[in-house]
Formats: sequence, structure tokens, C-alpha cells
Amino acid sequence: MVEKWKDRLTDQLSRAVLALDNPEEVYCFLEDIATIGEIRALAQRLEVARLLDDGYTYPQIAQQTGASTATISRVKKFLEYGADGYKIVLERLKK
Repeated sequence: MVEKWKDRLTDQLSRAVLALDNPEEVYCFLEDIATIGEIRALAQRLEVARLLDDGYTYPQIAQQTGASTATISRVKKFLEYGADGYKIVLERLKK
């Protein structure tokens, strides 16, 4: 399946992330490329995915993360029907 959002610029972004060597470099890159709010939103979604994967309920997740039920539902949808990006990352973080 060819994704409409994938292009030369998103390829460059993907390569840029892969070029980073350690968490400090990732922090520096994220701080330069995104707002603190955007970074926190991405981090929150990843935590929601982790909690969903661990079997937490929506109310538990909302209380722990501050995420709205809409955000939790969106993350759950991508966990179940998405491109498996969350699953790949969560599995690798467990190791």
C-alpha cells in the first residue's frame, strides 16, 4: 500500500530520526523540530498505547495520563488497525 503522506520530505525526516545515536540527541532534535506541547502530546499517546497494551481501562488511562477519551480511542484504533508502529515500539521497549 502506498501512503499518500509519504514523500521526499517525510523520507528525510525518517532518515533524520534514524541518524540519531542516543536519547540526548533525540531530545535536541525534538526540541528543535517541534513545540514542547507537540512533544508532550506524542509522549502521552505512546504512554496511552503502553497502558492499553497492558490492559488498563479508559478511566484508569485518563486518570494516569490526562488524555481525553477521544485520544485514548484514537490510539486504541491504531493499536488494533494501524500500521503496527505502536506494537513494534512497545515490543522493543519491553526488551
